[in-house]
Amino acid sequence: MMSLWSLLSPRGKMRCYALLDSDGRCRALRESTVVPAEPGWVQIKEARICWLGQPLPVAEIILPRQQFSRPRVMVAA
Repeated sequence: MMSLWSLLSPRGKMRCYALLDSDGRCRALRESTVVPAEPGWVQIKEARICWLGQPLPVAEIILPRQQFSRPRVMVAA
């Protein structure tokens, strides 16, 4: 039985991922709240089973955001 805390706690958003081989063909699909740790997984907009064994449409791939660090300004105290 689920506890009340598990019902009220925030959950991560489910995202779709595809495992691509060296030729860019889709080998597996996955939905998860965390990024897969194994290499070769890319985030996609939606998972379609018809993509298995086929080249993944480039328009479906979500590029990861790059984190830019701001230069810190030193302030004299």
